[in-house]
Amino acid sequence: MGLRPGTWLRRRDLAGGRGGPGVRAERLVERLLLPASRPWKAVSLAVLLGICVSTSLRGNWGSDNAFVVKAADALLAGASPYEDKRFLYLPSAVVMAVPEALLPTAVLRWLLPVAMSGLLAVGWWAALRLFSVPPRSRFAVGGFALFAIAYKPYVNLVLIGNWTAISAAALPVALLLAHRRSWVAAGLVVGLAIACKPMLVPIGLLFVLARQWRGLAAAVLLPVAVSLAGALLMPSPTLFFTKTLPFLLQGQDAYALPWDASPIAVLPRLGVPQPVAVVVAFAGAGAGLWGAWRRWRRPDSAEGEGGDQGQLRLVETACMVMLAAFLVSRPSFDHYLLVVLPLLLASGVRPGSMPRSPWFWLALTPQLALIPWPSELAHKRRAFKDCATLCGLAMVLVRRALRSARVTLEPVTTAGSPPRTEPECAATPAGPASRTAF
Repeated sequence: MGLRPGTWLRRRDLAGGRGGPGVRAERLVERLLLPASRPWKAVSLAVLLGICVSTSLRGNWGSDNAFVVKAADALLAGASPYEDKRFLYLPSAVVMAVPEALLPTAVLRWLLPVAMSGLLAVGWWAALRLFSVPPRSRFAVGGFALFAIAYKPYVNLVLIGNWTAISAAALPVALLLAHRRSWVAAGLVVGLAIACKPMLVPIGLLFVLARQWRGLAAAVLLPVAVSLAGALLMPSPTLFFTKTLPFLLQGQDAYALPWDASPIAVLPRLGVPQPVAVVVAFAGAGAGLWGAWRRWRRPDSAEGEGGDQGQLRLVETACMVMLAAFLVSRPSFDHYLLVVLPLLLASGVRPGSMPRSPWFWLALTPQLALIPWPSELAHKRRAFKDCATLCGLAMVLVRRALRSARVTLEPVTTAGSPPRTEPECAATPAGPASRTAF
């Protein structure tokens, strides 16, 4: 799958001779793909456990997860979970939360952060396997620990216990199954994630683009069936349509606004009229969906060569669909990007991927833990930099999706003749440049 030394050497030769930027990048990737030593593993494990322990000791741990547990408690008490306007999930989520509601708080305090980190680790593992990266490599072991300690939304998600972690695990697993031609299994994984939290609903478009109707049916029918079962168990299930859904569609209220990173919420806070903000957000989402369609129709230039067999196309199309949805979602929080970032970061082992571009890292700069920001962007105004990251990633990915496939002309030499270029026989594809519970 593109990790044999011979394959990397061939890539190196094609990337720029013996000393070009492409060669240096491939040499770095080769080093990162070497097995991680015991100190690497020990330090990475210490970082992850340290985040979990520090989270368990904080007073505001599991603040988002508490809404789901409260809904399950209401169901067990014979009341309607939707009496609480801040429980915005499907009835199926109430059923999923019942085992958690039966656990003592003391146990949940220590179990929840580990579960959140474990789900994110599953997503990272599946993203690595999609690109054939050895799970014991330096890239896999050290990359996850560095991501956890440097990317603020990771710590935030573990702290609040939001069920976004389920989607962050499910999407890479589903794409891994889809790449292996198990689209029905991928649909079941997506459907299970939707039953817990309807974040991956936009991924249904990927099944449509791939014309995998059985997989799409599985993704739709599973959450519908579990939601119907949950609705039969609770009183007044219609409150979801009469009370909860309208509250969600209007973007909730002032409680969620400080953390809402959607351009629809952020731009008015900067003085942009609300109608203009809506038009801008939907225009960006429309461009994103168009880019996803274009990206799906354009096979990778190196597909079938250099180890890539369409993984980049699959990942970038799915991520573009999700980012387009986040642009118009109300609300849209910082930890939503954890659904797509592990996939994009894992793709960095492939030439021409997004992490090979400096614009990708520039878009992530606002979220780095060590980057200082003006005081007016701190605390409850952090949605400004969250929005900057969301829009930046969307623009970089749209630019990649919409660009045309290019070819380069390689010199061809024959005996007794000087080097010359023959477009009709030597043209080859060129690599790309380069806080609430909802």
